[in-house]
Amino acid sequence: MSTRPSAQASLPGRGTAPSHAPTAPARLVVLIPAYRPDARLPRLVTSLRRDLEGVQVLVVDDGSGPAWADVFDEARQRGAEVLSYPVNAGKGRALRRGLARAADAWPGADVVCADADGQHTPSDIAAVAGRVRESGRMTLGVREFTSPVPARSRIGNDVTALLFRGATGWRLRDTQTGLRGYPAGGYGWMLEVPGDRYEYELSALLRAHEMGLEVEQVGIETVYEPGNTSSRFRPLRDSARIYAPLLRFTGASLGGFFIDWLMVLLLHALTGSLLAAVAGARLVSGASNFAMNRRVFRATGPLWRTGVRYVLLAVGLVAASYLGLAVLTGAGAPLALAKPVVDGLLYLASYTLQRRVVFREHG
Repeated sequence: MSTRPSAQASLPGRGTAPSHAPTAPARLVVLIPAYRPDARLPRLVTSLRRDLEGVQVLVVDDGSGPAWADVFDEARQRGAEVLSYPVNAGKGRALRRGLARAADAWPGADVVCADADGQHTPSDIAAVAGRVRESGRMTLGVREFTSPVPARSRIGNDVTALLFRGATGWRLRDTQTGLRGYPAGGYGWMLEVPGDRYEYELSALLRAHEMGLEVEQVGIETVYEPGNTSSRFRPLRDSARIYAPLLRFTGASLGGFFIDWLMVLLLHALTGSLLAAVAGARLVSGASNFAMNRRVFRATGPLWRTGVRYVLLAVGLVAASYLGLAVLTGAGAPLALAKPVVDGLLYLASYTLQRRVVFREHG
């Protein structure tokens, strides 16, 4: 982890045009999605414009309502551009709206997305912006969790990071961070990422992994108020949304595995042939798993094309499963135990190939 750059050194050229000017000569856009913010939002705008050179602050009012109009008016007065719409649509929708505006109004500027609740300091925003400018890559501001942190935040982040690593192989320390930077001209793909609420940010990381992008990580402070009372995160509902891209595949895979496990035991008992049992069971479970995963990955390509890819993958997995079972059972392991061990090892390869090859249509 490199030393954080100073705000003044990394972002030259403060723009002087009014906040509403569509062609302000910004080198950096700080995009802040906000839902019912408090006085910390205008203070953040002031700090950013004071401390970061060449910055344009873009706030997206995610349907907060008339009672919060004064807060957004003050943010405007302090130099931010504010986009508003009347009905709350979610953080993902607000981020897409802001990114589209930034690409249109300031195409030569890097974009750093930050939260409105004071969790991201101007110095940390500058650190992420500096790494984006230096590397030209998507950059995450990862929380160090060295200070007292609400248990739900620490546990939630650890669980998501573990699931994400299992699904992608990426070792990201903070998959839920809202402080993220994108290089100028290099975030158009974010406008196509699905999800309107908190799941959007995890889906963006999954899409970045699919695209083979490299992601930088910069350590930042962990700032929480006592009890984290201002958080709009709803633990049960929003956690379900965040984990949904991973859990849908896991659920379909578990269903297919259960069918496969039963069929292997049944066919082996009937035929006495391990090869026949593995191949026959995979035909039965594969058909049901294919149908489920077309929905999981929202496949849009022709049925025959994804079907051919899936069959080729299934043949490869059958061969790998047979070899693994032959080795373990040959070493004396019971078939009922060897089967889940082998399939567990094949799970990650299956997920990656289905997401990136089988059910993805390449332009």
